[in-house]
Amino acid sequence: MGKHDSSHHNSHGPAMIRRCDVSVIGGSAAGLAGALQLVRQRRSVILVDDGTPRNAPAEHMHSYLGREGASPEQLRAIGREEVRSYGGEILSGRVLDVRRDGERFRVELSGGGALLARRVLVASGLTDELPPIEGLAERWGREVIHCPFCHGWEVRDQRVVQIVTSPLALHPTPLMRHLTDSLTVILHDGVEVDAEAVRRLEASGVTVIAAPATRVTDADGALGIDLADGTRIAADAVLVGARFHARVEALSGLGLAATPHATGFGEVLTADATGRTAVDGVFAAGNVVDPSLQVLPAAANGSMVGAQIAFSLADEDLAAGDRPSGVETEWDGRYGGEQVWSGNPNGTLVAEASALIPGTALDVGAGEGADALWLSANGWRVTASDVSSRALARVEHEARRRGLAVRTWHVDANSARPYGDERFDLVSLQYGSFARTPDGRGVRSLLDAVAPGGTLLVVAHDTAWAREAVDPAEHTPMFDPDAYVGVTEIVAALAADAGWRIEVHEKRPRPAGAVSGHHVEDVVLRAGRTA
Repeated sequence: MGKHDSSHHNSHGPAMIRRCDVSVIGGSAAGLAGALQLVRQRRSVILVDDGTPRNAPAEHMHSYLGREGASPEQLRAIGREEVRSYGGEILSGRVLDVRRDGERFRVELSGGGALLARRVLVASGLTDELPPIEGLAERWGREVIHCPFCHGWEVRDQRVVQIVTSPLALHPTPLMRHLTDSLTVILHDGVEVDAEAVRRLEASGVTVIAAPATRVTDADGALGIDLADGTRIAADAVLVGARFHARVEALSGLGLAATPHATGFGEVLTADATGRTAVDGVFAAGNVVDPSLQVLPAAANGSMVGAQIAFSLADEDLAAGDRPSGVETEWDGRYGGEQVWSGNPNGTLVAEASALIPGTALDVGAGEGADALWLSANGWRVTASDVSSRALARVEHEARRRGLAVRTWHVDANSARPYGDERFDLVSLQYGSFARTPDGRGVRSLLDAVAPGGTLLVVAHDTAWAREAVDPAEHTPMFDPDAYVGVTEIVAALAADAGWRIEVHEKRPRPAGAVSGHHVEDVVLRAGRTA
């Protein structure tokens, strides 16, 4: 784990670069399923989603076992929470460009930030292009449908008009014929179809009309489909096929582009059965590669491709020998240049610790060590822990320069027993960040490190503002606070343990001199261990 500065959360702060194992482009079923597979393999994953899923107009999704009838947004919300529960981050933004950057891929985001990822999973989906018939687009996903499997049941036994715009568009017609006895097929704008197929449909009672459709409108409590000759056909629903276009514009810098689909109905991104594209390290899943996938198989495809990415990373790591974790690589990257912090201790720590009798102290997520050094200078026997070896090297250098004794521990707060059996009179977590896990391992370790009679002091940013809506096309917030352990989770763990007493839990203005590009409040938690 490492230390976050509020300016890095600031929607108007400086653009920054983050490192991760996998960048996922697109946050619908395939992207979320792939991300979930990867975070469960302890891979650092940052998913970027612009909030424009293909099925956004639909109120419900169907044939998804266990989620039948749920709304697409409900599924996405559940999926986001599941990915975040393992520390995967979901950023609301837009990917503008993807290019090679040494051994990684540089993923440029709206707002100027970027990700450096070892792998990219493209799950950006498709856009649908409807025939230019007045009134179709306004009803898309409701009265106007495209798939008998997705919405056929909902219009069973109703008056359905199918507008056929291409020779292959009669493919789903037998399915709809089975669902309703009131089916009319319009061969739109001179489209030529197989005569034998038309004969069979007419023999089964389907009305087939060869005439251009000009408009879909409301008429007498139903729909009216107007034809060029002035005829109006009453209907309860319209079935129409759409051309589809893979959303891959951001991949042009890699030389990847959409290719024609075998049906002739549009273009997709080509990938093999394992999700690998023509660019090594770039994978694709879901509708962007197969427009026929409903939500359930799209999720299954994303999960399978996520597993393939996990295999490719594991094989690469094995060949390279000991490789730092994705989390460590990211934090080391932040401490690879000039000094990040001011060198001044956090004012809240100074105020709170000054009232305590010096003893042993553990600074969790110490960063460059300003807090640990201040504690040491004021009589505490200090251990500074961090996931970044570069950060700890800076702590050690500055401690030597000042003649202070600070022990350093290179540990991940989410590892097994990161602090061993040691207990400390003060455990300090100042703007620290470590990923959530379903079992709350990191929180338990934090609490277990406090000695009986000792103090836990947590200072964190109030992140309410970070959840304010932004335009993904204009800006991408560079952190997802919901992927990290927050004060709320720590408070819940304390409340569930009778051996703790919460002494302070409140918001305060940030201390004077704190590094910040904007005004924020801090959340301060102080608790004493009674047993």
